[in-house]
Amino acid sequence: MSAARVALVVTCGLAAALTTWFAIARWDDVNKTATMTSALGALAAVGVAVWAAVRTPPAGKSATVSDTGPARADTGGKATTGISGKASVLDARICVERTGRAEASGGGDAVTGIQLD
Repeated sequence: MSAARVALVVTCGLAAALTTWFAIARWDDVNKTATMTSALGALAAVGVAVWAAVRTPPAGKSATVSDTGPARADTGGKATTGISGKASVLDARICVERTGRAEASGGGDAVTGIQLD
C-alpha cells in the first residue's frame, strides 16, 4: 500500500473516531477535544506547507525507449537500438528496456541500451 493511501486511510479513521467521540461525549469534553484537534491539525498543515515549499521538485525531463527492433551496421557504420548521446547534454531521467539486437560488421559500431560519450 502506498504512503498516500495509508495517509488517506488513517485520516478517514481518525475523522470517524472523532465523529463518534463527539456524538457520545459530554459538551465540555467535546469542546476541549475539538480545540486540541484543531490546534494539532493547524500545526500539521503548517508543517506540510513548509515541507512542500522546500522540497526539491523532480526533474521534468525524461527519455524512455522500449521494445525497439533490430539494427545492423556495416563497415564504419553505427547501429543503436537504445539511446546514444553525450553525457553532458543528457540531463534527464533515462529508461531503456527491451531493446532490440544490434549487430556490427567490418569495423562498425553496435549499441543496444545506452551509450554515453
